[in-house]
Amino acid sequence: MPLVRIDLNEGRSDDEIKTIMDTIQDCVVDAFNVPKNDRYQIVTEHKPGRMVLLDTGLGFERSEDAIVIQVFTSPRATVMKTHFYKHVTEQLGNAIGLSPKDILISVITNTDVDWSFGFGESQYLTGRL
Repeated sequence: MPLVRIDLNEGRSDDEIKTIMDTIQDCVVDAFNVPKNDRYQIVTEHKPGRMVLLDTGLGFERSEDAIVIQVFTSPRATVMKTHFYKHVTEQLGNAIGLSPKDILISVITNTDVDWSFGFGESQYLTGRL
């Protein structure tokens, strides 16, 4: 049950945001082997200048089209994560023409006790999931 947060600058159309969300979800399903309807996504749009995404010394500049993808998930194998990074970059390039330099991805690992899907309980711990 990954929770995906997508941060981007204001100005994209509703259709483009939907394409971004759908594309990322397809990559989550493919890379992490989760059911297609296991979908939790939050998109936050920022005014220009509200995201600073430097290159960490790698020698490139990002454009105003840059997006940040944070994935909160249970532990995943390194091969799954690296496949996800590559797959998202390729698919967003194909879907909306997003440059690979404009995609920053972070995977944050947590465990079953860190999730409550509602009703004030941890469904993983109670056995409901």
